[in-house]
Amino acid sequence: MPKVLVTGATGFAGSHLAKRLLSEGYEVRTLVRSSADASYLEDLGAEIFTGDMLDHESVRRAVSGVDTVYHIAAIFRKAGLPDSMYWAVNYEGTINLMKACLDEGVRRVVHCSTVGVLGHIENPPANEDFPYNPGDIYQRTKCAAEKEILALHKDHGLPVSIIRPAGIYGPSDTRWLKLFRMVAHRKFAMLGSGNTFIHLVYISDLVDAFILAAQSPNAVGRVYIAAGERYITLNNLVQTIARATSVTVPKVHIPVAPVHFLSGICEDVCKTIHVEPPIFRRRVDFFIKDRAFDITRARTEIGYSPRIDVDEGVSRTVAWYSEQGLL
Repeated sequence: MPKVLVTGATGFAGSHLAKRLLSEGYEVRTLVRSSADASYLEDLGAEIFTGDMLDHESVRRAVSGVDTVYHIAAIFRKAGLPDSMYWAVNYEGTINLMKACLDEGVRRVVHCSTVGVLGHIENPPANEDFPYNPGDIYQRTKCAAEKEILALHKDHGLPVSIIRPAGIYGPSDTRWLKLFRMVAHRKFAMLGSGNTFIHLVYISDLVDAFILAAQSPNAVGRVYIAAGERYITLNNLVQTIARATSVTVPKVHIPVAPVHFLSGICEDVCKTIHVEPPIFRRRVDFFIKDRAFDITRARTEIGYSPRIDVDEGVSRTVAWYSEQGLL
């Protein structure tokens, strides 16, 4: 089996991808900041390279001799970080890696972007041709990287495929834990009507998309949205979580406008004193911005077919949270 490199292998999506590739017999190399964080992957047979995405030499050594590079590493959203850190990791580090792949003659690169580069979807569902409309710093840096990667493909022949995941969830993820926990503990209140669309992708389906993009001859230079079979409303999602946790469906709804105003003030104040704000603008945006997508291109060009429906995915996620004592 070919040797592959996975960046971000200690994170949620990257770790699931690395473990899948190892289970299928691939030689897996990881690029991590600390080898201690990747010790469990080393136990599974992965080759661990320590280095920094901003250091050209360590990146070059990491990609040297590999057939395929899966670039999953990114700063997602962390309170208190300056915008410059997002630009450094999500943009500069990404382009550094892409140029190293060109220099070392890597056969295929799969880059993990985000549907967030499209922002709020005015007339859902959106496909890959929907115009860029990033909102926050995470989305802006991912958008800039995606544009530059496509330019490197066009101008220099970078053999890259871009996957834009919808909202990723599943066992070992904790980004959705707060919502699940609030519903399970009967402390959840909906901001607004709850009729906003949301589109999720279960982690194993996303891993399928990564691997299909790497294997398909049709995928070079293409962008694919990876999402579940259907999008739902926030009300539907909360109802599904309530069923999975055996509680009554929350019925409290709070007006959005005053909360959105206060969240902006709170975030700005907390950013100046470097503390985690209790509420973010983006958390309020979650309740008012539609995210619904068309996966036809991925289905027809690379054979992507999501297998885990929201009901099953939420049940599996609740089971994992419960096993870990998190609910």
